[in-house]
Amino acid sequence: MTPLPSGFDAVLCDLDNVVRFYDFSELTALERESGLMPGLTASVAYAPELDLPLLLGRIDVGRWTDAVARRMAAFVPPGRARELARAMTDAPFHADPEAVELLRRARELVPLVIVTNATAGLDRELEAMGIADLAHHVVNSAWEGVAKPERAIYRRACRLAGVAPERCLFVDDRTENTEAAAAIGMSAVPYRCVEDLRQALEPLFTAAAAAPAGAVTGEVPRRTAARPTW
Repeated sequence: MTPLPSGFDAVLCDLDNVVRFYDFSELTALERESGLMPGLTASVAYAPELDLPLLLGRIDVGRWTDAVARRMAAFVPPGRARELARAMTDAPFHADPEAVELLRRARELVPLVIVTNATAGLDRELEAMGIADLAHHVVNSAWEGVAKPERAIYRRACRLAGVAPERCLFVDDRTENTEAAAAIGMSAVPYRCVEDLRQALEPLFTAAAAAPAGAVTGEVPRRTAARPTW
């Protein structure tokens, strides 16, 4: 594919809170019913000592749920603690159609890599959202054994894209992740709403529209990365 004068030759994009969004309304209702501050269960569940082993593929979701329930038993009776943990684990999710549309347009022009801290079951979740084919590659912390903001996961994504970090656009909703990407030379864009993604990709779309006939060669061949074995 002929590089386009957009300032970048690959798009690396986070998944959660950029493409995928969770509905925690049931969990919030349970917390209020239990006399708890909404968001307490998430703050417990996402504490690094509970969350990181899950995101690195060292424990499964069941063990994570058990650990969250044990922690929540400090605030409510064990039965309710289990309910809260299950509501956290089983919260429904969906893909934002606007973000998906923008990224599908981008992948027609340059390599697109999803770079996410997620569980080992991510492939099934992508299928459930109908976006298993969204990116050319998915770099998942639980498959790689390394999580953002560690630099190794960004370098892995760059290698799969076949593009130097200095020619990659990186989009993420967490400051520590965009700062880490910028530290290795990427053009890093903090995500707050879908308009941020639209504006970040606009130079790519503009360059493609202005390119001479034949300059944009179309789909990047999809390459499947083998998962590590633990």
